[in-house]
Amino acid sequence: MNSPIVKRSIVIGGHKTSVSLENAFWQGLKEIASGQHITLSDMVAGIDRSRQQSNLSSAIRLFVLDRLRMPATNGSAVRGDGAGADSMMRGNIESRI
Repeated sequence: MNSPIVKRSIVIGGHKTSVSLENAFWQGLKEIASGQHITLSDMVAGIDRSRQQSNLSSAIRLFVLDRLRMPATNGSAVRGDGAGADSMMRGNIESRI
């Protein structure tokens, strides 16, 4: 399945930025945000605050991948304040890299 890279503008902390991701990652990110009942911007802001990588697009890809690998019963959430993303990014992703 071919998933071309799509560049989209998003507001993070009041600042507009652009993020380039494959369609599959945009869709996965939207589904995760919807399941957590938060906006896509709030989810990306949480990932941005807690990322260890210098590239936001890479951090988002790793986040989506990590969520796919998590058991469905895990209650971890990503909140707009970054608290959920912080533990998820540090704990789950770094242990798998």
